[in-house]
Amino acid sequence: MDWKDAIVTVLQDAKVPMHYTEIAEQIALRSLRDELTATPANTVVAIITTSLKNDGDRSPFSRTSRGYYSLRGAEQRAPVLEQESETETSEETGLVNAFGMFWERSKVLWASQPKILGQQQTASISVDFCDQRGVYLLHDSQGVVYVGRTTDQNLGRRLYQHTLDRLAGRWTRFSWFGVYPVEENGTLRTAAALEAIDTDVVITTMEAVLIEGLEPRQNRKRGDDFQAIEFIQLEDPEIESERNLRLLQELTTSVRSRPHPAGGG
Repeated sequence: MDWKDAIVTVLQDAKVPMHYTEIAEQIALRSLRDELTATPANTVVAIITTSLKNDGDRSPFSRTSRGYYSLRGAEQRAPVLEQESETETSEETGLVNAFGMFWERSKVLWASQPKILGQQQTASISVDFCDQRGVYLLHDSQGVVYVGRTTDQNLGRRLYQHTLDRLAGRWTRFSWFGVYPVEENGTLRTAAALEAIDTDVVITTMEAVLIEGLEPRQNRKRGDDFQAIEFIQLEDPEIESERNLRLLQELTTSVRSRPHPAGGG
């Protein structure tokens, strides 16, 4: 199916308004498309908002609340709201456009510019977040051991430095919150300008990052208006290659070290 038909199919079967991230997940789970972009959720909302803008009353979609959509004329009784702009995803995320939680240090092949690989959902295009900018947390088995930021240096470089400095032996996982959006082809929009942001948005984003990253027990909900897309981690494929090479070398050494049977005569 093309994207529009896939979205219509999911909404027809749901019979209730769905958030665009849920629509994208269903498209992937049901294999309604052979290929996904690096940002399936963003693609879904872009398709819907473009249809609402260009097709007007002829669009099959209706917006029922922020980020939620249904089919026009469907039997659900949700109110239909005025369409939102095509920048809805960026408006919802505030300063944070992508984030990853509790990623494993062992899944990265550490170098000065390592591959920090992730994907929005299963089967979507992988993304290298090495050049991401924002804030990050280092975790051990007990909790957060360090909070840092990436400004002059990128995320990959800063994390690599923590494999060599005083924190080298103290962290096994990391979380990150990035300001650069992800393009459909899997690249980071590093040239994206951070326009003047309302102070309330800054404060809300700071609160959301702390709640997401620290998970305080007394916070019963996620940060207000925190709708950034979470990415799941992928292991660097070169790690598997190195693992197989080491195994082959161990087997070769083992075979060579075996005593040869004495020859009969």
